Formats: sequence, structure tokens, C-alpha cells
Amino acid sequence: MILKHLRLQHFRNYANKEFGFSEATTLVVGPNASGKTNLLEAICLLATGKSFRAGIESEMIGYGEEMAAVKAEMDPKESLEIILTMGELIGERVAKKIYKVNGVNRRMMDFIGNLRAVYFGPEDLEIIINSPSIRRDYLDAVLVQVDKDYRRASLSYQKGLRQRNRLLEQIRDEGKPRSVLFFWDKLLIENGTVITQKREEYLQFINQQPDYFGKLKLSYDMSLISPQRLEEYADAEVAAGMTLVGPHRDDFQISVGERNLHTFGSRGEQRTAVFSLKLAELEFIAQKANDRPVLLLDDVFSELDHQHRERVLEVIPKQQTIITTTDLHLVSGDYQKKMEMVKLE
Repeated sequence: MILKHLRLQHFRNYANKEFGFSEATTLVVGPNASGKTNLLEAICLLATGKSFRAGIESEMIGYGEEMAAVKAEMDPKESLEIILTMGELIGERVAKKIYKVNGVNRRMMDFIGNLRAVYFGPEDLEIIINSPSIRRDYLDAVLVQVDKDYRRASLSYQKGLRQRNRLLEQIRDEGKPRSVLFFWDKLLIENGTVITQKREEYLQFINQQPDYFGKLKLSYDMSLISPQRLEEYADAEVAAGMTLVGPHRDDFQISVGERNLHTFGSRGEQRTAVFSLKLAELEFIAQKANDRPVLLLDDVFSELDHQHRERVLEVIPKQQTIITTTDLHLVSGDYQKKMEMVKLE
């Protein structure tokens, strides 16, 4: 699948902007704050249904606007569009996110997976140094693109988790019987098991990949959900008013040898580890989808040393790639000649 054309309407700093992309490599050049990362964020939104950086998704809507739209034209011929709203348009209540394939409304379940992308940028260091929720979001962003069972299980699990937590609060505060949890326990166990299995499969794939800059080890700290575990935490869950076991509490650690890079890694080691993780992610999606994803590189040449830049340049020709940079000098002239260029002011 090739991304040919992208239109952004009231998305971040773009009032109305169109982009065309090479089926090989496109180099997007512009100063800081010109919208380079916003462009890649829009593509990721079409691939995963979520922003990789917006805490509140309405932040992607241009200031003072009611809605934003991101529309892509693909090859083979297909159009994908996401419309973002504040929940209201022209005085009427609407969904905050509307998904369209070839102009027809679709469920998120059926929208995601039509375009696949791997993003690598400075924000990805957060995968190592930040909280477990960032690492869970990372796993979700990879797996929803290639596995419909995972998408289905994840959506069902999140809905069930919210309902079960409400019931736990009612058991604690209103004295409802614990039997009201029976259906939701079963739903969470069924879907949580799928999520855990798929996450474990992905992390095992990463561990089996050759690594070019020191052997990484990803250790899965899974929070299993089962009847026994729910029974074990039954009293604590009622007291807390929330579900204390399950994949919503998963984590994984990235190590080199016996050293956990979250705690003991230098910034350089952490950056190298994320780079290696992204290369393996690229191969995982390509293998699962039987098609290469679009590779999105956000100002990575300023972050990487010469050895790593050379490795990136080896990978670029394998799939459609979109690269952003503030400095053309970071990309050698020979490579520039092979790239289509887009300039932002």
C-alpha cells in the first residue's frame, strides 16, 4: 500500500494543506515549528486511529475550529479519512471521531489496518524512560495495525473494564452484591487472555531479531487475568473501586545484558535501543501484513551518530519512507538526489 496524497484541514497548524509523496522516499524540509511532526502525526492517526502525542485528541483540531479532517489517497486506489470534532457540529451532537473508507463511514475496527506505518522520532525515547502506560500504548499502536483479533479484544476489554470499575465502586459504596461482576469477569478474562498472548508474541519476535548495536532483551511483566487472580484480589479491588489485575496493568522492560536501560542506561544507549526496537517493529509489521509499512522518520538524523545514520540509510529503500529534517546537510547529496523534496516555511 502506497500513500500518494494527503490533505489536512484545520489539523494542528494546517488550515488547508495538501501533500504529494513519492512511492520511494520523500524528504520534508523546514524549520522548527513549521509543522513537520504534525504531518507525520496525521499519517499515524490514519494508521492507528490515535495520535502518538496528543493527551487530549481535540488538541489536534486547529485553534477556534469545530472540526479537523485528515484524508489520504492510496495506491491501490483507496481513500481514508478521519474527521475530528469537539462532539458537536453546526449545533448537532456528533461522534468525536468519524472514520471513512472510500467516503463511507466505518467502525474504527474496520478502518485501522488499511494503512500501516512505523514512526521513529525523538518522542520514542519515552518508551524507555516514561511510565508503563506509554509502553502499553506502544504495544497497542503496533498490534492494532496488523491483528484484527487484537483490535476487537482491546476495544471489548476497555469497555468491559470501565463497566467493571463502576460496579466495583457501587459494591463498595452502595452495597451491591458481588454477583453483578460475573458477566464482566468473564468478558475481561476472555479478551484479556487474547491481549496478553498477542503482546507476548510480539515481544518474543523482537527478542529473536538480530540487533546491530548490542543485544536487546525485552522482558514482559504481564499482569495475568484469571478467575483465581480476580478472587485473590477481590477484597482489594472493592476497597480500591478498580480492577487491579489484567493487561491494563502490563509493562515490559528493555535491557542490555543484565542492565535495565530504564534505570541504568545512558541517554545514548536508550536512543540506540529505541532505534533497534523500531527496526524490529518494521519487520514485524511487514511480516504480519505481508506488505511493508510506510516508514516515518522525524528529524532522526540530528539525533543519531554517523554509524546509526548509515544504518537508517540502508533501511530506507526497502519501503516507502517519509523523512523530516531541519538541516539538509544531515542527508548526503547522493541520497538527496534519490528523494522527492517537500519544503515547509
